[in-house]
Amino acid sequence: MQPEQIFTPTALAALFPPERTNAFFEALFGDADEGAFDISLSFEGYDAQNQWLSFVLNLHQRPGRCLACNLTQGLPEVFKRHPIINIRGLVEAITGLLDGNMVCEEWQLERTLQKARSLHCIPLRIKLKSV
Repeated sequence: MQPEQIFTPTALAALFPPERTNAFFEALFGDADEGAFDISLSFEGYDAQNQWLSFVLNLHQRPGRCLACNLTQGLPEVFKRHPIINIRGLVEAITGLLDGNMVCEEWQLERTLQKARSLHCIPLRIKLKSV
């Protein structure tokens, strides 16, 4: 398996399209413009020995907004359950790109990391197993 060839920027944008951020804030606040950040998905790597795929949900601060830690620290729990973010569906779509050779055994969202003042990240790890 060559995950770098599967999880290209184009594939990642299709898995988690930019419109999903606006839909999330529309549901949360009634107005997409009220959101403090945009969400994008990036591929971080594959641990072949332990069969873990690693992704990150990147929270990019919107112009004129504040991306405060107290705003993003609770998001992993919110994202796990929120139907628009739909992490379970995202994991299914990710493993669907693996041509049926592997399936998800488990997945987890880890705690929010602050990479920069205007960028916070939520790691998504997917444990695979061969079928």
